[in-house]
Amino acid sequence: MTDCPCGSSLPLESCCGPILAGAPAATPEALMRSRYTAYVLCDIDHLERSLAQEALKDHDRKAAEQWAKSVEWLGLSILGTEGGSSVDQSGTVEFTARFRQNGAEHTHHETSSFRRQDGKWVYVDGKIHNTPVVRTGPKIGRNDPCPCGSGKKYKHCCGR
Repeated sequence: MTDCPCGSSLPLESCCGPILAGAPAATPEALMRSRYTAYVLCDIDHLERSLAQEALKDHDRKAAEQWAKSVEWLGLSILGTEGGSSVDQSGTVEFTARFRQNGAEHTHHETSSFRRQDGKWVYVDGKIHNTPVVRTGPKIGRNDPCPCGSGKKYKHCCGR
């Protein structure tokens, strides 16, 4: 038995496995977890099946497959959910997905929207949360030595 990549601590066979095989997700969170697992396992068919009709228009299967294969998936954290109960027709899931690409670690932070379509939960769209870049060191002036160590002024080196 393999632990499910979604981080639930359950075996894949009793967590996201049935959803990847075509069973309906009980909640938007369960669908979100299965979509993360689909990226880890490169199950592009599930990613397409779980999209709302309007989201399919913008879906690029080849790009999704290339991205899934080009990164090492490091973990999923569910930060919050809203709606998505058995009586709701819509719901949201806020999450972070950590991954490593080209040796650098990254975090994808998103609030995803879901709705019921033909009785099944589907992914509608997502709002990506951008983390602002904050300078930790002093500002480099144009005439200061370039921090790359070239010996040139910043304006004639990396500051162009």
